[in-house]
Amino acid sequence: MGNLFCCIQVEQSTAAIKERFGKLDEVLQPGCHCLPWFLGSQLAGHLTLRVQQLDVKCETKTKDNVFVNVVASIQYRAIANKASDAFYKLSNTKNQIQAYVFDGMYDMHHFLDDVFEQKNDIARAVEDELEKAMSAYGFAIVQTLIIDIEPDEHVKRSMNEINAAARLRVAANEKAEAQKIIQIKRAEGEAESKYLAGVGIARQRQAIVDGLRESVMGFSENVPGTTAKDILDMVLVTQYFDTLKEIGSTSKSPAVFIPHGPGAISDIATQIREGLLQASAVN
Repeated sequence: MGNLFCCIQVEQSTAAIKERFGKLDEVLQPGCHCLPWFLGSQLAGHLTLRVQQLDVKCETKTKDNVFVNVVASIQYRAIANKASDAFYKLSNTKNQIQAYVFDGMYDMHHFLDDVFEQKNDIARAVEDELEKAMSAYGFAIVQTLIIDIEPDEHVKRSMNEINAAARLRVAANEKAEAQKIIQIKRAEGEAESKYLAGVGIARQRQAIVDGLRESVMGFSENVPGTTAKDILDMVLVTQYFDTLKEIGSTSKSPAVFIPHGPGAISDIATQIREGLLQASAVN
């Protein structure tokens, strides 16, 4: 009906190419336009101005001679003021873009590990090359994304093993450091325990000496005529019998053979006294 009344309608985000006797006459913008077909005018076709997307998968070689499959997503659109170039200069836009992507990624100047880390830089470089090439045909590159990088299965397995080995090495180091800290803390605890035990023994011996001193002084004041030797002998005999009582009252203690008799007590007192005198002489 539109052609009958010489009128056509161009949709939004679309450009129409108007020809007259086979020659480009005008690029029609969205809206209603007059197309007098009886004067040789005709509609050559429509060109969408919407952003289009093309996913390109290509195989490329890295700097360390590893082949990887790279999937790039190209977003492009026709330039409105270059609609005639976009309509006439290219017969297959997608094949042309795909060819430029293949050429740009044929030989990467990156190592395999760097490809994963610098994929944004790679996408930017491909986008710059596409922009220079496609602008001459009336197309603008909106954005280029590297959406997938897939190396060979054997290479992928090797990378996973390297990563696993590195993580195991870190875990072993952390475990060794933890064991080292435990041993250091245990040694510090043992040293502190021994120090405190030594302090306790020293205080215990000091208390015994103070108690003996007070006992000797009190006994000398209350019993006239006694000497320090008599008092010390009596204290030693008392401690000797206390020791025998302590050994006999414990059922789990091992057997202890102690020479016992009236003369043995005198010998024990003499040995203790001589030990004390020798210690005083050394000090």
